[in-house]
Amino acid sequence: MSQPWHNQVERFCRQYLQLEPKLDFPEASFLRLPDVQDVIFTRLFADGAVRYGPPPRYQIKTLKALVSKIEASIEDWDQHEVSEDLMSALSVLLSTPLPSEAAAVQQKCYVSYHPSALSDVPGSARQDACVTLLENRSLISAAGTTGLRTWEAALHLGQFLCRNPSAIRGKRVLELGAGTGYLSILCARYLRATHVIASDGSDDVINTLPENLFLNGLQESSLVTPMDLKWGHALVGTEEETWNGGRPVDVALGADVTYDQSVIPALVGTLVDLFALHPSVHAYISATKRNDETLGAFLGACGDQALEVDNVVFEVPSRAEQRGPFYGDEIPIAIYRVSKRN
Repeated sequence: MSQPWHNQVERFCRQYLQLEPKLDFPEASFLRLPDVQDVIFTRLFADGAVRYGPPPRYQIKTLKALVSKIEASIEDWDQHEVSEDLMSALSVLLSTPLPSEAAAVQQKCYVSYHPSALSDVPGSARQDACVTLLENRSLISAAGTTGLRTWEAALHLGQFLCRNPSAIRGKRVLELGAGTGYLSILCARYLRATHVIASDGSDDVINTLPENLFLNGLQESSLVTPMDLKWGHALVGTEEETWNGGRPVDVALGADVTYDQSVIPALVGTLVDLFALHPSVHAYISATKRNDETLGAFLGACGDQALEVDNVVFEVPSRAEQRGPFYGDEIPIAIYRVSKRN
């Protein structure tokens, strides 16, 4: 039987490992408890607790805030105290040399996402499911790619797929604009895809993908294949006699691939080529609604190419309801199912 503070502590730990800038600390009545402090220390700050942990500045900022909140929660210092382990961990971190802020911004960092919707799938017990990625959350690369971090639309589409695992189970998947590879890794490792092509048109992204596959135990797996695929370049008539060696694709995925109106014709062109090769394919496109004009351009381009677009009803949960991954609820995200019109 779990403790009454379990969910709050679990939520805090998952947010910390995801490098959330705004953390939901457990309430004061829990923070002052020795068991709660021990669990947080053991899970996050003990030596070797986290194999791929946050950068030192984030660790220090979080631990200082945690200690401060624990101190504020204590009403009777004869009865409660701040964990010596947490204080010791903070002392060690404060004495550790740090890179300059300018250098820290340039560095990639480990980010771990916990797709909580997996535990809601009947017959699944993946409470421990986690996707760890090496990301640069502060920069867009010199090549202009946004694929060096995981965006909200990918996290939302991932939750949808976890709630609807039959969309992926036993299927061959093509991810367009794979970026960090979050969706590809999720499908290969947890959703039982037969095979996943993690495609992107950016050299920076393709070069980073093997690192992220390694972090998730897929470095030597035949389940995932990175592919350089530039939208708008014909899938047929290339140097290959048949695209992808003639192997079938059942499902295509794309998250936050409609962010720039200028790339939409090429994206839709690639979808048209894919449907021409594999008429039964359908695509799930997850789009953050930042700009009505850009989203309208995507829907219009699909209509011009006789593609069927259906709006998938899957609401973004409120922040209070999110148990991981965390991606806020300020920006609405739409999921569209795109297929070839009969």
